[in-house]
Amino acid sequence: MGILSGNSKEEPMHYGEVLGCWAYVGANKGLISGYQGFINHAGDDGLKKLLDEAVQMMKKENEQVETLLKEHGVTPPPTLPDRPIANQEEIPAGARFMDPEISGAISINVGQALVSCSQVIGQCLREDVAMMFSKFHAERLLFGMKLLKMNKEKGWIIPPPIHVPH
Repeated sequence: MGILSGNSKEEPMHYGEVLGCWAYVGANKGLISGYQGFINHAGDDGLKKLLDEAVQMMKKENEQVETLLKEHGVTPPPTLPDRPIANQEEIPAGARFMDPEISGAISINVGQALVSCSQVIGQCLREDVAMMFSKFHAERLLFGMKLLKMNKEKGWIIPPPIHVPH
């Protein structure tokens, strides 16, 4: 039996898996901080709810991935302090992010997360790591669909030119 046979949880992680996990946690931590800031700027209650849902989802993902990294002797990236809650009305209008801007940024991040999850899945030799990132991918996909629906309902999407056959 080789080192890659048997229970995948007992197999070593290769450098690609380690880097993929480490980078994913680092990106999530940056996004958590940014989304906490966006919550302070957002005016729409539905958007605030989605931002909070995203923060909770990423924190949960980070717990799982950080546990895996620590089990393999890898120190996870540092965690940023939580942002304090601010009153949106106290943020000057010219400095405040508008709801469509916030939603657009989150939409981009969802696409980036889907690509990141797919990349980790594609390089995995360990089935348990691939399954964990498959679950994250599915959760981000569902979150992205909620966000898309909200963007359409609020009129926040700027569609590209529509191709109509002549």
